[in-house]
Amino acid sequence: MTDLADRPEEASAPRRKRSRHVALLLAGAAVLTLAACEDDAVDAQAFPDLDSCLAAAQTDGLWFTADDCRTQFAAAEQTHLETAPRYESRELCEEEHGAGACGADPAAGDPAAQQQGGGGFSFMPLLVGYMMGSMLSRGGGVFSQPMVRTPGGYSTPSGNQTFASNSGSGRVPAQAFNRAPTTIGQQPMSRAQVAQRGGFGAGATARTATGGSRGFGG
Repeated sequence: MTDLADRPEEASAPRRKRSRHVALLLAGAAVLTLAACEDDAVDAQAFPDLDSCLAAAQTDGLWFTADDCRTQFAAAEQTHLETAPRYESRELCEEEHGAGACGADPAAGDPAAQQQGGGGFSFMPLLVGYMMGSMLSRGGGVFSQPMVRTPGGYSTPSGNQTFASNSGSGRVPAQAFNRAPTTIGQQPMSRAQVAQRGGFGAGATARTATGGSRGFGG
């Protein structure tokens, strides 16, 4: 089993085929319904914003603190900036993520981003929450993933885990916290590329920062 303490880009390979959709259900005591084998699952909780996390952290006996909320929200913001899928037009982005769910790339025009490969003006799904996961039982700490919209719910930037809600708690597969391929500074996806990949999170390939390829939501 891969040690998740250092959070490698691919923390652990899935042990068996499983559904990629995890339903987040909120009703009083929120429950995040797991669709994975239990021995590969970690405690997780999702929040639509930082304030929601800080409010939840006031409850005794949780595995995260207010400091974790702040630290992991900042980490999720940075991860979102670096790994969110980028599209050549707002129209194309909204087709994949929903109406009103996309904005202009805040890194466009950033000299540091441009040096990574040219980039270009693009649109990307907005950050609509973040999910924190506890790796404490595995000798690690608390990690996070940004969440973006999909037409039917929410997803991590790679599209490899989808959720019905951006709030709730439960257990999710550890690989839900794998870092998505870097997209900042790369050319945005064209309509033809999106179609070739079968759409966001449909199991096609995405370029890494070094020009290689890897699974994109597969």
